[in-house]
Amino acid sequence: MIAWLRIALAAVVILAVSIVLMPLQVLALRFDWRLRRWLPRVWHRIVCYCLGIRVRVTGSLEGRRPLMLCSNHSSWMDIMVMSSVADVAFIAKIEVRDWPIFGTLAKLQKSVFVVREEKRRTGDQASEIAGRMADGEVVVLFPEGTTSDGNRLLEVKSSLFGAAAMAAPFSPTGMVMVQPVSIAYTRVHGIAMGRYHRPLAAWPGDIELLPHLIDIVKCGAIDAEVSFGEAIEYGDKTNRKDVSATIATRIRRLLNRSLRGRDVG
Repeated sequence: MIAWLRIALAAVVILAVSIVLMPLQVLALRFDWRLRRWLPRVWHRIVCYCLGIRVRVTGSLEGRRPLMLCSNHSSWMDIMVMSSVADVAFIAKIEVRDWPIFGTLAKLQKSVFVVREEKRRTGDQASEIAGRMADGEVVVLFPEGTTSDGNRLLEVKSSLFGAAAMAAPFSPTGMVMVQPVSIAYTRVHGIAMGRYHRPLAAWPGDIELLPHLIDIVKCGAIDAEVSFGEAIEYGDKTNRKDVSATIATRIRRLLNRSLRGRDVG
């Protein structure tokens, strides 16, 4: 009974906040007001609080621009968590645009939707991403291309790292910063999840969204840790595959550090 009361209260608060902030975000996007970049952070912080997602940050966001963040990806919660700590825009697969709820949220955050299967469109997509970074926006790439079980980093795909090279000429230094980030779900109700229980917080995509969302709200207290690593300078002559490999190593190290000592299963 208490769990369902928590769900009802969270739904009412999120709905009320959305009714106030979403029309304002639509106007901000229409007239390109600067608040369109930070208003999503306000909304996501409130939503994380309502869902019981407690976020801890280690390290710091790179201060130099242009900037691309590269993170592991295990759940729809990654969007909420990352957006609650930084003003970012996401690079998302084209299918996300048509998802209920999350597709609308992605469009309101002015995400860049890409078609990974069509290589002939990669140049145009990378050009849009580069333009956004050159304009000072921080973009987030999930280079695995899919979601994991939250315990490990999958193979990193290097194709969209080319956007960083395209943005380099627009930088005063001729360099774009690429920063590794890890998102780890470590505890529920203050108790370590363990590697066998952590998939409860992950969303592999073959599970229906609504039941998974209800389970998360029922939990009421999930700890997430966002770790920012050391950024890499990426110029137009930089080898994309080398950067991809280095970023993958650093994300994996950050993720393991967050999870180490908390696994009990």
